[in-house]
Amino acid sequence: MPMIRLTAPAGALTEEGRGRVQRDLAATLLRWESAPDTAFFRAQAWSHLVELPEGARTTAEDDAPRFLVEVTVPQRALSERRKAGLVEEATRTVLSAAGLTPDDALRVWVLVHEQPDGTWGAGGAVVRHADLVALAKGQRTGA
Repeated sequence: MPMIRLTAPAGALTEEGRGRVQRDLAATLLRWESAPDTAFFRAQAWSHLVELPEGARTTAEDDAPRFLVEVTVPQRALSERRKAGLVEEATRTVLSAAGLTPDDALRVWVLVHEQPDGTWGAGGAVVRHADLVALAKGQRTGA
């Protein structure tokens, strides 16, 4: 199942952006994974917001806010095209939530971590990519 984590400096997101960024990022991830839009799959798309305290992050150049989006998905869940789309949309989502413009895009890094098959467990059992694909197909057809 997918997981997405945004690490941001405390106070770097707008009030409105902070209220919606987690669900927006989770929905973005599900779209690019091509998961069915069902309650089950939405509930499995975990989204975390980690806010760093003041002074906990800087660069060698300045203290302007920087953002890290980490995405964990099953290996082979995203083609290169889908990874590129996910990175682009996640970047836009974070920029919007922070009230920044596309000119600030280099402040957002997106790392896609692919979890090797057989190394992800949920509900007390190993979850394999093929199982997720079969489940998604069944949910798309209403089975």
